[in-house]
Amino acid sequence: MYADRATIRRILTEAGDTWAIVGLSRNEERAAYGVAEALQRFGKRIVPIHPKAETVHGEQGYASLADVPFPVDVVDVFVNSSHAGQVADEAVAAGAKAVWYQLGVIDERAYERTRAAGLDMVMDRCPAIEIPRLG
Repeated sequence: MYADRATIRRILTEAGDTWAIVGLSRNEERAAYGVAEALQRFGKRIVPIHPKAETVHGEQGYASLADVPFPVDVVDVFVNSSHAGQVADEAVAAGAKAVWYQLGVIDERAYERTRAAGLDMVMDRCPAIEIPRLG
């Protein structure tokens, strides 16, 4: 329900190529670092979102989604599930087309709110795993 094939395919192929990655820092040991690198290999522009606003993989970072001065297509969320709902709400406010919650990130109420706002959403999946499955 939270990760049907059609929605995954639509986000990865039609939502757009600018992906804000919430929780992305220069910490190479964090999953977000490797996933961001994989997204770049697949032609996505990454936008690091982290309180430190660090430049990661050559892309300028921002402290919050609200600070990004250009449109973001997909918001990829690497924060704890207890904070993920707020990020989904920020994605709606920012005009994103889709929200992607990484492996282990689940918030059913945020899913309902985000879908009701007209955005596609996937939870508990990783785009770096799903892109190669598109075929």
